[in-house]
Amino acid sequence: MKNASLITGISGHVVAIDPTTGSELWRTKLKGSDIVTTVLQDGRIYAGTKGELFCVDPSSGAVLWRNNLKGLGLGLIAFGNDQDIAAADRVIAQRRAAAAAAGAGGS
Repeated sequence: MKNASLITGISGHVVAIDPTTGSELWRTKLKGSDIVTTVLQDGRIYAGTKGELFCVDPSSGAVLWRNNLKGLGLGLIAFGNDQDIAAADRVIAQRRAAAAAAGAGGS
């Protein structure tokens, strides 16, 4: 692929769009007709839908692998950047500290 494309997930598909023309470059059906979350990382597209994770080639749209994340249900798979992850870690740490303080105070 000569130019970087815009990658989006919609209705059970991952779609590559040419950001200059808006033309669709390729579309890949994943599973169902649900919300698809996507992230481009290390030259690959990772897409989550219906509780499964897919790795997709950004040039062709070919599914390279899939993991059904057995036993985890059909929840939404969310992707974030390093800042999002750090913020989530801070919130979790604050909640754990508050729960520990509440538990200690209730003894």
